[in-house]
Amino acid sequence: MIGGVCAGIARHFGWSVTGTRVVYVLASILSAAFPGILVYIILWLLLPESD
Repeated sequence: MIGGVCAGIARHFGWSVTGTRVVYVLASILSAAFPGILVYIILWLLLPESD
């Protein structure tokens, strides 16, 4: 919710924002190979701001 990354991804693909956030958090917690915070920060910097 800080950078709007999950909301932007969800809107782009037509998915539920809440569902996208839940899946992202679960993937971050349950997978040691998925560096969730680092990916979030990189996406925050790379994704364009919404209008």
